[in-house]
Amino acid sequence: MIDINMLRENPEKFRASQAARGADESVVDRVLEADSARRSAITEYETLRAEQKSFGKKVAQAQGEQKQQMLAEVKDLADRVKDADSRADAAQATIDDLLKALPNLIIDGIPAGGEDDFTVLKHVGQPRDFAAEGFEARDHLEIGELVDGLDMARGAKVGGSRFYFLKRDIARLETALLRMGQDLAMDNDFIALTTPTLVRPEIMAGTGFDVEHDDEIYRLEKDDLYLVGTSEVAIAGYHADEIIDLSDGPLRYAGWSTCYRREAGSAGKDTRGIIRVHQFNKLEMFVYCTQDQAEAEHARLLEWEEQMLQACGLSYRVIDTAAGDLGTSAARKFDCEAWIPTQGRYRELSSTSNCTTYQARRLNIRERLADTTTADGKAKKGGTQTVATLNGTLATTRWLVAILETHQQADGSVVIPEPLRPYMRGQEVIQVR
Repeated sequence: MIDINMLRENPEKFRASQAARGADESVVDRVLEADSARRSAITEYETLRAEQKSFGKKVAQAQGEQKQQMLAEVKDLADRVKDADSRADAAQATIDDLLKALPNLIIDGIPAGGEDDFTVLKHVGQPRDFAAEGFEARDHLEIGELVDGLDMARGAKVGGSRFYFLKRDIARLETALLRMGQDLAMDNDFIALTTPTLVRPEIMAGTGFDVEHDDEIYRLEKDDLYLVGTSEVAIAGYHADEIIDLSDGPLRYAGWSTCYRREAGSAGKDTRGIIRVHQFNKLEMFVYCTQDQAEAEHARLLEWEEQMLQACGLSYRVIDTAAGDLGTSAARKFDCEAWIPTQGRYRELSSTSNCTTYQARRLNIRERLADTTTADGKAKKGGTQTVATLNGTLATTRWLVAILETHQQADGSVVIPEPLRPYMRGQEVIQVR
């Protein structure tokens, strides 16, 4: 959620942010109008309440007909007090509704526009030239079938379209990838978590997802619970309504979970293989830090994602996502897109988002500020302030697509990237069966 004080002081920044996202700028003015109405109603309420208290003393001293007349005036005054209070509450409810729907303020300098308006920050690695090696690359599904590691037909039989079974060495490769990511995270002071995949509606909404209108989210209506599309949701809720200690630096978690997405808007897209599926596994980084640490921490998350991609021997690019392609809670997002040989293009494998204070404000997560000393030498207890949150993906099932296609051999076997081999009991190649 947006800080109303910040919006009141810098409305032009929020209008510009909305414009860059291609979103409605007028919502900023509606918030300001409701805020003005609320403050006016509160002033009126406080003035009338003071008058009411003063008038009450006069009534107590009055006698006879004068008292009856004054009692009638007291009733009218009480009605006016009640009306002012009601108008203040209604204006506050309007503000809350508007702020909940208002996306995060973008960070200055990110590209404006939609999905195709990103800025490429860098390319790393050279896509493999299969033609020069004398054979045509197979796609990941064909490879998966050759090594008996991917069964889409039985996945569809059991769960419907966009479900699958990973088998044998490909199932092990997925686990190896996630374990390697978990070790990298733990080497950098992350706390490992296995997270719930079902969350309550207030946690889903608090993270920034629109539970009423987001068709990507699976809901269990009988239980009023939601299946998560990322462990970010569960970890964001982990410290909801808490004051956390950040005196020793950022608090970092690495959440391992199964994730679920409807892929509601992807009819006919990526129907072959496991690029776009309803269920997958993911290792997600999540960070709580002070507001002034957020941008530096964002750069670190990107660096760790790149270390994983390089360990997997993948060619990739990093993009600065355009404002109109950001999620509601993100102020800035970097995507890492790996080269998929059979598609001849880069596809997103991981992303990292700086959500500034947006999620923490909705979930009421704060940090305790240090105590201070006043001018006369007296100790003053520190207050609290909203923390910043960030997230980033270290590995998902989709990474298998790039790994299998990039490291395939002419016969359909796959060379396992060396850093993954210790997690595969030293195995070097996934052989055709």
